[in-house]
Amino acid sequence: MATSRLQQLHDAGVSIWLDFIDRELLTSGRLRRMVESDFVTGETTNPTIFEKALAEGHEYDDQLSAAGRDLPPAELFELVETEDVRTACDIFADVYARTNGGDGYVSIEVSPASANDAEATVREAQRLWHAVDRPNLMVKVPGTQEGATAVRQLIGQGINVNITLLFAINAHARVIDAYIAGLEDRLRAGSSIDNVASVASFFVSRVDTEIDKRLNDLAATKSGAEREHVLRLRGKAAIANAKLAYRLFEAKFSGERWERLAAKGARLQRPLWASTSTKNPEYRDVIYVEELIGPNTVNTLPPATLEAFRDHGEVRQTITQGLDQAQLCLAELEAVGISLEQVTDKLLVDGLASFQKSFDQLTAGLAKKMSLLVPAS
Repeated sequence: MATSRLQQLHDAGVSIWLDFIDRELLTSGRLRRMVESDFVTGETTNPTIFEKALAEGHEYDDQLSAAGRDLPPAELFELVETEDVRTACDIFADVYARTNGGDGYVSIEVSPASANDAEATVREAQRLWHAVDRPNLMVKVPGTQEGATAVRQLIGQGINVNITLLFAINAHARVIDAYIAGLEDRLRAGSSIDNVASVASFFVSRVDTEIDKRLNDLAATKSGAEREHVLRLRGKAAIANAKLAYRLFEAKFSGERWERLAAKGARLQRPLWASTSTKNPEYRDVIYVEELIGPNTVNTLPPATLEAFRDHGEVRQTITQGLDQAQLCLAELEAVGISLEQVTDKLLVDGLASFQKSFDQLTAGLAKKMSLLVPAS
């Protein structure tokens, strides 16, 4: 039997994580089949995903009705999300065991309201960690400066962390340093570090979406060859940015400081490529998978992107290819007046706002649903 494209991707060193969750996926056996047949080895969640899951269908109605009207919407949400994530952790438990903790993780996100408060992030992460109570849980912490402070503390406490909403290379460097420092803190405290895991979620397609918009606006003010040059830069920045992030990963996880930790069993903080669905229909629908293939990486695929890759994805190691071109691309963007720093700063703010909006809509929707499920007496 021919090797499937998803198996080839897995064999190339990419952990395939599903960027989706709902209760039907968990209870119908579909997720187990994806683990067995599609080489899916982990799962990520966020408020936007749960908002869609709770808004559609009635899979959560029984649990919500049993909870009654006393719990506020935010606590109701936590009740259902922790149950889903716990169930998913159990489905991936065999992967976690088979890889000796190298894979098989499920992520749950702290409230976006805590993104700029390290202490609040730590408290919420601790609560979620204990509520789910599974060793293959990862708590998602936003990649803000305060988030990095929280990462160091959480890793020091032995809590697995997925740092999310990373767009900039300097933010990626900051959370790598926080992870390494947290492991060092843990060793100094006399605790083991071979059972602590982390990924750094570097967002991809959103970078192209924002930069392409700016390039289109800029091109509208140009003509001739100058206009064509500006337009040729579209659709290149996101992959270039991610490839340079992988180069940083390789540099940071080498050398004497890291080797001391590795000798004690420390795990790499793998780069995770997030936002890998293609937003622009003019681009290949699996471009953000195909162009970021390499060892010790994770790619979170929404169901549609996973199906597309299963159908026509091409596998070859690409993550370390074209680094000179990647640097040139970003330099050309700066030369025409597109500041990558301004773009990534904006994307972080926008990402936090988007998750907060989803969280607010989710809790408002839960309040409305509870008024229908459990009428006031």
